[in-house]
Amino acid sequence: MRYIILLMLVMVHFINDGSSETTVFADSKLIISTSQEANVFLYANSIDRKYGMYRGFDMKIDGETRYFPYWVNVTNPSYAPRILYKDLNQDNRKDLIIVLTKGYGTEVLDNEVHVLNKTQTSKGEIYEEVLVDNPVAIIFKNVKTKLTQHEAVVSIGDTKTVMNIENLHIPQDHLFDALAFGSIVKFDVADGHLVASVGGQITPAMFIGTIEITYEYKEKMYQAKKIEFKTNSRH
Repeated sequence: MRYIILLMLVMVHFINDGSSETTVFADSKLIISTSQEANVFLYANSIDRKYGMYRGFDMKIDGETRYFPYWVNVTNPSYAPRILYKDLNQDNRKDLIIVLTKGYGTEVLDNEVHVLNKTQTSKGEIYEEVLVDNPVAIIFKNVKTKLTQHEAVVSIGDTKTVMNIENLHIPQDHLFDALAFGSIVKFDVADGHLVASVGGQITPAMFIGTIEITYEYKEKMYQAKKIEFKTNSRH
């Protein structure tokens, strides 16, 4: 069964050879995103012009510098890293949520999220990165699908969603064996919770709904609290 679409086959990157309004040079590095509220500056150490990627990040937080050498983000300023500043674990301290974009293109958006919780230590408050369970892995563990030329079925626990797709007249050789997830992955914060939205598609170009995962802080990591399937309006 094909659950993940190979992003490299359809991903399109655009290389930004010049500076933009959101890109500033500082100390031979590029400031590519900032948050005045959180007092955060996010720097890229290098540009991979072949693939249109910023690589090797430093983050200046309250005057201190943290290093994230494996972070990457596309250079297109429309997809600059997002810095969110919210309390995700309900400890009355705002946490840092960094949403990176590793790829984009036609029917493709690949977000990666990093959460740094503010923690009290003997040396004062510091930010510590906390593991976030992979949304596609969560889907593999909790979501079952069935697909025919007549209907698409998505089952999450005791909840089953059945969609009639017969009127779409999809050729059999275009139809996947089951719903595929992974070519569109988005992260955001809603009502104080980290939320992942993962598109579900039945052909390389047709999405019929979205799996929405609401996270909670549990056992020192962010795990799925609620998993829902939301159909596109036309289905």
